[in-house]
Amino acid sequence: MMKSAGQDAVTGRVLVVDDHLQARESMADVLRHAGYRVECCSSAPEALNRIEGVPFECIITDLMMPGMNGLEFIVQLEKRRYPAQVVMVTAHATVASAVEAMRHGAFDYIEKPFDVARLEELVGRAIRHGRLVHPEPAGEPDGDASAPVMIGSSRAMQSLRERIAQVAPTAETVLIEGESGTGKELVAQTVHASSARCGKPLVSLNCPVLSAHLMESELFGHERGAFTGADAPRTGRFELADGGSILLDEVTEIDLPLQAKLLRVLQERNFERVGSSQTIRVDVRVLATTNRDLPAEVAAGRFREDLYYRLAVVPLVVPPLRERREDIPLLTEHFLDRCAQRLGRDPCVLEPAAADLLVRYRWPGNVRELENILTRASVLGNGKRVTADELRRWLVAGLEDDAPPAADVGVGLSLEAMERKLIEATLEHYGGHRANTAKALGIGVRTLTGKLRQYGYAPREKAFSRAG
Repeated sequence: MMKSAGQDAVTGRVLVVDDHLQARESMADVLRHAGYRVECCSSAPEALNRIEGVPFECIITDLMMPGMNGLEFIVQLEKRRYPAQVVMVTAHATVASAVEAMRHGAFDYIEKPFDVARLEELVGRAIRHGRLVHPEPAGEPDGDASAPVMIGSSRAMQSLRERIAQVAPTAETVLIEGESGTGKELVAQTVHASSARCGKPLVSLNCPVLSAHLMESELFGHERGAFTGADAPRTGRFELADGGSILLDEVTEIDLPLQAKLLRVLQERNFERVGSSQTIRVDVRVLATTNRDLPAEVAAGRFREDLYYRLAVVPLVVPPLRERREDIPLLTEHFLDRCAQRLGRDPCVLEPAAADLLVRYRWPGNVRELENILTRASVLGNGKRVTADELRRWLVAGLEDDAPPAADVGVGLSLEAMERKLIEATLEHYGGHRANTAKALGIGVRTLTGKLRQYGYAPREKAFSRAG
């Protein structure tokens, strides 16, 4: 699925610090294609001079550099209280140093050779986190930097904010419940940013994308030789989150045997890496999200009852969009403005009937679906006012309140199918130019390429080339 309102693409100013020309230019090129403004420095002292008076939101630094190394650089940034989020680039053999860097305020680290999609995702997450912790930008506002963290003035959203204000200052485990696309991860980020742990990392794990074997290693780490392919030790997410918080996104996807190990961590605050008998103690606040009915999962034997009660110490329920329709005009304005900034044009204008249709529609895909529809309208609008009939063709039949379904609609389309139609239409609109298409959609070029591969488009297919 495309990124939710809490995961949407960001722009921002990034500084890459590496003494190897090819390495820093490679990272800079990837991030420029993803829409960031990137500058480079070849040493830590040069970078310390460069940041004077310049509001970089993310700094990517190599660990092994002559003179002042990456860890010493991060310590200097910490002393200066420079607000940028720092990402450490490290080799397998120096993961321990990366963990030490996180203890001095680094947001996260990435290992060499780095995965391009991972780099894009990590930088985006770092900048979003920085904007939550420092909502007022240090310099010139950058696009959506000054946008509200949680948009909506409805009674449901006011109640959610009040509950977050009560929960965030505590150290209690929080279970965030809600349908897909409602913005559960954004709520988790807000809880962390409003807590006493905000100066420490919020480490996320997207549970549905990992097998049980990989998930155990990601959560708890492993020692070299623990299993086939474990050529180097790995630090797990719980260890990286020590002093901060960990977000278990869609926690119901964790297999039952691993749920027992997770329960122990919640109870005893310690664990062992895979392949090790040494117990590691951590101080981590656990935040978990789910789009399922957990009591029903417990009754069906798919989720441990004792783990459920451990997670649901303080539940937060994120309302579906149909239960806070009065927020739709404000969300619409927000998404249209952000699309206009990405596209470099005036915001798309909806006719009154089109705006009314958005309020009356039931939004099975919630805020994520609204964002996708408005992105499509912005890309394909060509400066014309968008009519209700145009919008109705993109909505699912039978889900408009108090109105008969139109004949020309996506009957029975899943959100995945709607996303594919949006991507293909946008790519066609830009003549196959992937960079422009990715920018318009608010995703990275690599993310776009991966989705096109899923759809079966050949890399060199003329209609979907890397033109430009």
